[in-house]
Amino acid sequence: MTTESVEPVSSVIPVSTRRSRLPKWVRSFGVQIIAALIIGLGLGLLAKYTGSTEANPNGLGATLKIIGSSYVSLLQAAVVPLIFTAVVSSIANLRQVSNAAKLAWNTLLWFAITALIAVLIGIGLGVLVRPGAATGITENAEYAGKTGDWWAFLTGLFPKNFLGLGASTNVVDGIATTNISFNVLQILVIAIVVGIAALKVGKAAEPFLNLNASALAVIQKVLWWIIRIAPLGTIGLIGNAVAVYGWDTMGSLGKFAVTIYIGLVLVLFVVYPILIKSHGLSVKQYYSGVWPAVQLGFVSRSSIGTLPLTQRVTERSLGVPRGYASFAVPLGATTKMDGCAAIYPAVAAIFVAQFFGIQLDLTQYLLIVLVSVLGSAATAGTTGAVVMLTLTLSTLGLPLAGVGLLLAIDPIIDMGRTAVNVAGQALVPTIVAKRQGILDESLYNAPRTAQPFTDDSAEIASREPADTRV
Repeated sequence: MTTESVEPVSSVIPVSTRRSRLPKWVRSFGVQIIAALIIGLGLGLLAKYTGSTEANPNGLGATLKIIGSSYVSLLQAAVVPLIFTAVVSSIANLRQVSNAAKLAWNTLLWFAITALIAVLIGIGLGVLVRPGAATGITENAEYAGKTGDWWAFLTGLFPKNFLGLGASTNVVDGIATTNISFNVLQILVIAIVVGIAALKVGKAAEPFLNLNASALAVIQKVLWWIIRIAPLGTIGLIGNAVAVYGWDTMGSLGKFAVTIYIGLVLVLFVVYPILIKSHGLSVKQYYSGVWPAVQLGFVSRSSIGTLPLTQRVTERSLGVPRGYASFAVPLGATTKMDGCAAIYPAVAAIFVAQFFGIQLDLTQYLLIVLVSVLGSAATAGTTGAVVMLTLTLSTLGLPLAGVGLLLAIDPIIDMGRTAVNVAGQALVPTIVAKRQGILDESLYNAPRTAQPFTDDSAEIASREPADTRV
């Protein structure tokens, strides 16, 4: 009598069923982020009311600070290679798109149109709400940080070396320490020049472009790993913000913070839906598609760190062709900032003028519009919108000391600003693709069943046929 050997039962379980048995809602990234926000808020309040301060944090406060800063450091480490490879690849991908010049022009035009709408909303709110009047703040905070002006912006476009690398040395108690920094705006310029040169060279540049595409794929894989631990980073970032600033600081500048968030809400939930609807697209489908990227932008405070996810949802959920999306989204991640470069500097400049009792005239309001529409690139590579604000104040001739007043609550405001930035960076390519007749509307209107936070390799594995060996 013969017997057939039978493999263990586990070997015949389909790939798709050999996953975590946790409920689907628990595995949802959105649920994880919301839970992290609540946990971070609770831990931050606990640290605050157990005596933790910015100068002398207790154990819990120090832990939250380390977790948050470490997560931001991980994102920043990927910024430089990601920008260079993504921009070079995006320009190279224009070869796959017909009428590339027209698409590029229309993209820049809609960047300017949406920025104009956002800055006008910011000016209107600043004038109506008057956030700088009767703040109750008696001490004028001094600002000794980086300032912005048009000449510095223009000269900063020219790289001093191929890597856009800078170094500064400080001597403290006879010990010299050197800090290396990258000028992201210069890296953007270098990448654009290299990308255009590769297109002009033609076939001889194919090996370089293939290498760049491979490097981009590797960097994005690493960034996906960083994105997956965003809930942990969220706990640290939110917790540290609450522990350091609490409600006292928010109270003294609460009117300003509320004004900013009203402007952000108006742009995100009024202006954007009007633009979407006016182009014959579903508002619900847009938000269900872009929301994962908006969530990540809110907690990470980094448009660049959110770039891979923004590009993914723009292509796979909103139906923008990959060749065009890989050009428009990376460009938008460095220059398209309705939150940081339009609403915020407008309201903040008016706040500073009102705080110091300075009356703005029509010319200065027009200058705010001009700076906001044309100066968005000045925010590239900076944390928050401080350089954009100082650029605006310098142009208007307002006291830069006003920047110091607003730095205390900048991290809290920056979360909302970045969320709006990310939403706009996906919106413009969608609108332009629709206007040019290249939007995949069947994909745009499809049910949202995909998992935007899964790797390509995981998606491919899930599509493989079940293992049926016996």
